[in-house]
Amino acid sequence: MEEVKLLGIFPSPYTQRVIWALKLKGVKCEYVAEDFFNKSQLLLQLNPVTQKVPVLIHGGKPISESIVILEYIEETWQQNPLLPCDPYDRAMARFWLKFGEDKIPAFFAFFKTVGEEQEKAIKEAKELLRILEEHGLGDKKFFGGNEVGLTDLAFGWIACWLEVLEEVAGVKLLEVDGFPRLQRWVEDFKEVPVIKENLPDRDVMLPYFQFRRSTFVQQAKATS
Repeated sequence: MEEVKLLGIFPSPYTQRVIWALKLKGVKCEYVAEDFFNKSQLLLQLNPVTQKVPVLIHGGKPISESIVILEYIEETWQQNPLLPCDPYDRAMARFWLKFGEDKIPAFFAFFKTVGEEQEKAIKEAKELLRILEEHGLGDKKFFGGNEVGLTDLAFGWIACWLEVLEEVAGVKLLEVDGFPRLQRWVEDFKEVPVIKENLPDRDVMLPYFQFRRSTFVQQAKATS
């Protein structure tokens, strides 16, 4: 079997979604931790275009961008499919993958803003969560049906990161009464054995995001 390596950073949800996919596929991987503030020469060499993690190295060939990596993993290792067999269902899964990626700046804007800008960002984020709940998840257990799939991994940050971001920013987006189906999905997602065994450490995440939030607040005040 060709060697598999993953360059990543904790607590990046983009890195974690790739780790989850590899674990679900049963693919052994060597993890190489990168420094957020001091990128290695290896990372710059393997991903000179965006210079970002994650980067998957398979047989000496690097693949960048987490969604692209997820698709590569699905196509390369056939066991434990993470996309539906039906072409239409696969297309719908890819639609929601793209929706999630396109809306990332809007989803996370509440964490980077203050005052009126933050209020606007909170409203927009809630509207996006409403769309995701009603049209993406619906009444299904997972986004693709009864089994966890790529779309669930892509939105895994809602289950494992959002609560920390909310606490640090002093806001609440995923209200219990407001998003019952997403709340149920969060619980189901975190109970999937592979996910449960590979959840990010909240105690490590909290101080990191407190630092990031303080930086964003200072920047916002400096430009106001």
